[in-house]
Amino acid sequence: MIKIEQIGGQDKRLYELVAPLIMNPRILRQNNNYPFKTTRNHIWFVALENEQVLGFLPVEKREGKAVINNYYVREESLDLLVRLIQQAVLHLSGYEWAAVSQTSHRPAFIKCGFREGTVWKKYIKMIR
Repeated sequence: MIKIEQIGGQDKRLYELVAPLIMNPRILRQNNNYPFKTTRNHIWFVALENEQVLGFLPVEKREGKAVINNYYVREESLDLLVRLIQQAVLHLSGYEWAAVSQTSHRPAFIKCGFREGTVWKKYIKMIR
C-alpha cells in the first residue's frame, strides 16, 4: 500500500529517502538535468511503498503562495502525481498555488484544479 509522508525541507529523513534518486543521472535526465533543491521553506510529499520511494513533490511556501517546481514520479505515473498533488493541496489549503509542470504532466495538474498559465516548449506554468 502506498503512503504519502510529509517531510520538512531540511529533515534528515528527507535526505536519506531522496538523495539516491536526486543524484541519479537517469532521474536528473527525466528532470531535464535541472537540479532538485530544498530549503527550510519546503515541505516534501514523498510517496512510499515498503519504505521504497515511488515519487516526491517538493512544495515551497513563499509569501502566501505554494510553489511546485520540481518533482519526480516513477515510470511517469500520472496517477501517483495526482495523489501527491492532491495531498499537497489538502495540506496547504489556504495557499494560492503555482507550479512549473512538464508538458506531459499537464493532465495531472488539470485534474487537480490547476489551469494553464504561461506555456513554454517543455514546461507549463500551472495556476490554482
